[in-house]
Amino acid sequence: MADLYQRRWRIEDAFCIVKRLLNLSYLWTGSVNGIQLQIWATWLFYAVLVDLGDAVADELGVPIERVSLEMIYRGMYHFSVAYQKGLASDLVKYFADKKNQDLWIRSRLRKPHVRLIISPFPGTQRSPEQFFCNNKATNGVIF
Repeated sequence: MADLYQRRWRIEDAFCIVKRLLNLSYLWTGSVNGIQLQIWATWLFYAVLVDLGDAVADELGVPIERVSLEMIYRGMYHFSVAYQKGLASDLVKYFADKKNQDLWIRSRLRKPHVRLIISPFPGTQRSPEQFFCNNKATNGVIF
């Protein structure tokens, strides 16, 4: 169930990237053919971006969730400049190179969720079982 929930958020992330980053939230034309062409081209570019992110994740040896598609998209400009200067020729190796860590292609690991203790005296915090009347402790007397 948790895996399905995580996949749901991957779909939400995909729509967010397509709308915000790839500008599908604005339509260039009012004709049906133009709108279909814009949607088709945007989703095609998104598929290429995901494929590139997967290749970078394989090169880095991390899961695809640890690779930022937004930073890959933004890093393509830096690759094009390096390509024109003759400093880079392979896009995947460029993003996976340790010299290009400042592009932040690899997402940071989030801190694990820690249970918040709101008791003023954490050492004397009761367990959930101690909040309810225990019949053995009170000899069956219900208060």
